[in-house]
Amino acid sequence: MRAMSPRTRAATLRRAETEAERILWYHVRNRKLSGAKFRRQQPIGPYIVDFFCPESKLIIELDGSHHDGDDQTVADRTRTQFLVEAGYRLARFWNNDVQRNLDGVLRQIEKELNAPHPGPLPQAERGTKG
Repeated sequence: MRAMSPRTRAATLRRAETEAERILWYHVRNRKLSGAKFRRQQPIGPYIVDFFCPESKLIIELDGSHHDGDDQTVADRTRTQFLVEAGYRLARFWNNDVQRNLDGVLRQIEKELNAPHPGPLPQAERGTKG
């Protein structure tokens, strides 16, 4: 059986969104939060991230209880390292935080959107002198 392409897998994930993803998407879509454009279930490298703001290179990940185990913690750390080394910033929230403290989550996302990027852009993003 052939593996799904990242685009097909992302579309499948969008159709099977969690309650927390649905809630957050309602509040960040159509530039509702600080005028930032977000995409959901965006393929980046070998991963598909929950929410992505290309303008600020900010990734928002929502984690459920399945992220609590040791194996998943190692996988999350590897994923985060790859994304950070590729020049992205990450903010992680538990699904419960979105459902119980949405205002706090949205305030934190706004802070992240307005924060300066922590380091230089990766070499491929800098452009070249010619």
